[in-house]
Amino acid sequence: MIRRLIILISFCAVMLSCSKSSDNSCNFTVSNAVVPASEMTALQAYVATRFTTPILHPGGFYYEIMAAGTGTVTPEVCSDVTVKYAGYLTNGFKFTTPGEETTGATYTLGRLITGWQRGIPLIKAGGSITLFLPPSLAYGSTATGSIPANSILIFTIELVNVQ
Repeated sequence: MIRRLIILISFCAVMLSCSKSSDNSCNFTVSNAVVPASEMTALQAYVATRFTTPILHPGGFYYEIMAAGTGTVTPEVCSDVTVKYAGYLTNGFKFTTPGEETTGATYTLGRLITGWQRGIPLIKAGGSITLFLPPSLAYGSTATGSIPANSILIFTIELVNVQ
């Protein structure tokens, strides 16, 4: 439970400068972070040795869509998304807790890490995607819970619902 809380707080902390006003207007924007060449080289080397079908996104990460989803709404930065997910380090260590894969959680997309903000809109409700994120689109140079600083992260995400 503590690990789940740390990860949730970390997701929210990444976007501390953003806020949602009480009049339901949206003040979130997708980060314009640029991935350094050194991170792209490391990510590309990791993906090339282990996977055959990921696609390079212009936003600086690789992804693989397992199911596009059939929902009618495309998630946007101000959308509340319900997701089931698991997160892994490149050595295979799973840093998320089992409940996150099975019960799901709802977040405002604009409060999540940049890689999720850019990757989740590639699918619709009912879809699933794997994201391969360089550190600058995840937690960067900050260690978070059991995630070391400057880690390439892999997330498997099922988009359950978009509000």
